Amino acid sequence: MTRENPNALVIDPRDSVAMLLAPIDPGGVIIWRAADGSVTSCAAREAIAAYHKVAVRAVRTGEAVVKYGADIGIATRDIPAGAHVHRHNLCSKGADSHDV
Repeated sequence: MTRENPNALVIDPRDSVAMLLAPIDPGGVIIWRAADGSVTSCAAREAIAAYHKVAVRAVRTGEAVVKYGADIGIATRDIPAGAHVHRHNLCSKGADSHDV
């Protein structure tokens, strides 16, 4: 992917995660266009499947995780930029829900 061809989708400037549009390998470059039109990138910390969430900035334990401008859950551990965000590090605010 070139810097003009993002491989991740960020919708809202509050988003702490992006959705990957293609699978990525560890060390691969994750590229997204910010709300202001600037192109930003970070390195993938692990292999991540297409259509999964990836942190676009560091998220601390207990902090809300935001996708498409909506709070989708709470980080259960520190999540560095470029890390996969899923059940192993994210918990829904619902009582027994882990479907995030």
